[in-house]
Amino acid sequence: MSALLDEDPTAAAAVEQDLEAARRRHGTTWSAGGLGGEQVLRALVLKQMHGFSYRALAFHLADSRTYRSFCRLGWRDPDPSKSALAAGIKAVRAETLERIHRTLLATAAAHGIESGRKVRVDATVVESLIHRPADSELLWDGVRVLTRLMRRARHLLGPRCPGFSSRLRRAKRRRLGVLDAKSRRDRRRAYQDLLRVTDEVAGWARQIEQALQQHRDADPRRVTLAAELDRFLLLTHRVIDQTRRRVLGGESVAAGEKVVSLFEEHTDIVRKDRRETLYGHKICLTSGASSLILDCVVLAGNPADASLAETMIDRQIDLYGRPPRQAAFDGGFSSRANLAGLKSRGVKDVAFSKHRGLEVGDMARSGWVYRRLRHFRAGIEGIISWLKRVFGLDRCTWRSLPSFRAYVWSSILSFNLLVLARHLLL
Repeated sequence: MSALLDEDPTAAAAVEQDLEAARRRHGTTWSAGGLGGEQVLRALVLKQMHGFSYRALAFHLADSRTYRSFCRLGWRDPDPSKSALAAGIKAVRAETLERIHRTLLATAAAHGIESGRKVRVDATVVESLIHRPADSELLWDGVRVLTRLMRRARHLLGPRCPGFSSRLRRAKRRRLGVLDAKSRRDRRRAYQDLLRVTDEVAGWARQIEQALQQHRDADPRRVTLAAELDRFLLLTHRVIDQTRRRVLGGESVAAGEKVVSLFEEHTDIVRKDRRETLYGHKICLTSGASSLILDCVVLAGNPADASLAETMIDRQIDLYGRPPRQAAFDGGFSSRANLAGLKSRGVKDVAFSKHRGLEVGDMARSGWVYRRLRHFRAGIEGIISWLKRVFGLDRCTWRSLPSFRAYVWSSILSFNLLVLARHLLL
C-alpha cells in the first residue's frame, strides 16, 4: 500500500493544497500540527482501514513503529495529537480523494488487474451521525441550541443584549412528557406546551440576532454568532411548522420537506425495500471483476434504482473512454428503457437479477452468459458488506455534507488500496 502511494507523487501534493486552503480559510487559528500532505493522506488511510477514532489513531502513531513508518513519521518527529490529526484529515476534500482514486485505477489497469470491461452496480445507504428523529427531540434540540447561542451572545453584547430566560428545564420535561404519555390526549397537550416554549425561545433568539447585527462592527465574532443564530432559527421554525402540521393538524408531510436533524440538515430520508427507514444518503457503487470499486456517486434524495443504471454506465464511459462489455445490476435497476439505453451505449451483455418480463435473449448472448453475470453481480453484496463492517461505510462520523462525501471517498480509497495491494502480492 505504501508503494502504491509512492507511485503517485501528485497525491501528497493535492492533499497539501487542501491543507494550505484550510490554513488560508481559517487563518492563524488553524493548525494541523505540522503534518504534511503525505502524512495526512496516509493517516487518513490508516484511520479508515482500521476504524480508529482520532484518539486511537494518535495512540497507535505514538506506539507502533510500523504505523509511524507508513505515515512517514521519523523517530525524532513529535507524536501528532488527535486534534492535529482531525484538523488535517477533515481538510481533505472529496474531489481530491476521488482524483487519487482514479490514479489508483490507472495503476490497476497498467498492471492488468482491472480493465473495466465487466462491471456490477448496486446502491446502498450510508447513515448520518444523528439520533433517531422525532418531533419532540427536534424541538428540544432547537431550545437547547438556541439557549446556548443566546448565552454566548450575552457574553459578547453585555448590557446591550436583550433579556431572555432559560426554558431548558420546562422544555426537557415536556419532551419527556411526550415520550411517557399514556394517551393521545396527554401527548397532544405536552406537544402544545413544548411548541409554545420553542416559539418563545425562538422569539428571544431573533431579537438577540438583530442586536448582534446592529453591533457587529465592534467585534467580528458577533457576525459569526449572528449567522449561526440565523441558521438554527430557520431550522427551528421549520421543525415548529412540521410539528404543528403533523401532530396537531394530522397532516402528512412529504419527506423532502421534513427536517430530521438540526445539525446534519442535509440528511435524506431513505426508505429501503419498504421495510426499513434510514437517515443519511444513498450511494451508488460500481465494482469490477477485480473487486475494486471503480466509481461511486453520493445521491441527493431517494431516487429509484431504475433511474441510475444509464448514469453509472455513462460515468464508466467517461472513466475508461469506452463502455463496459458486460454489466450486471440488481433487480431494482430492471426496466425495458434501461435495457435499451445500455444496449445503445455499446454494452453487449446486460443482466438484471430480476428481469421482470424481459427476455434473457434480449439481455445476453445466451442463458449461460446471463447466469454467469447474475452470479457475478452477487459479489458486490459481499463488497458492500466488507465496506460497512471494516471501512466504516455503514455510518458517517464526520459532520456536514462536504465532509460526508469526503468520508465516503476515504473509505473507498482505503478499500481500493488494500485490494490492489493484495492483487500485486499474488
